[in-house]
Amino acid sequence: MTLEDVKISLDKIAKELANFQDDREFLLKNTREIIILCSRSIISIHKGDLQTAKKNLKKVDLLLKKYRKKTSPSLRRYLVTSEQEYVEAISLLSIVEGKKIPSNKKLKVMEESYVLGLLDCVGELKRMTFDKIRINETEKALKIFDIMEDLYLQLYPFSMYDKVVKEVRRKIDVNRILVDDVRGAITEEKRRSELIKTLSKFKK
Repeated sequence: MTLEDVKISLDKIAKELANFQDDREFLLKNTREIIILCSRSIISIHKGDLQTAKKNLKKVDLLLKKYRKKTSPSLRRYLVTSEQEYVEAISLLSIVEGKKIPSNKKLKVMEESYVLGLLDCVGELKRMTFDKIRINETEKALKIFDIMEDLYLQLYPFSMYDKVVKEVRRKIDVNRILVDDVRGAITEEKRRSELIKTLSKFKK
């Protein structure tokens, strides 16, 4: 039969694709827990509850290690989103604690996950800066903004890799707007503080 080898090949391919599809669905379903834990960690960091944030991130680290062992190189890309969320949360925690943001090698994440996670962290730094401005902690707001701006500037050149790192250019464009917004808010806060100081001198 002329199609005998074709049938054997197609049966084998179908089996491999079915296994691939099952593994993909498994990863997509189970990595949702990682994304939820990372979101909770970020909320805890903003609330100042670093202990809870670290506890959740420890769980994330263990889950990622578990899934990496079960993931073939061809399926690794389905871990990008969960790794990205992990990088975002770890980076924010490191900044709040005044520590160095770990390298992608130390976090054992893919290069794409690392870049995208850092880009997402810029948005969280905007929120944190505004929170500090609201409670009149201008000096802390300035320090956070300096880190935010520096991080953005280091990430900006990666816009040229938009074809290989999904959405990197869009995220960089959004971050530029965020940095400009925060810079404007800090400038206004400085003017307000200086005006209050000037008025208080006249009152004396």
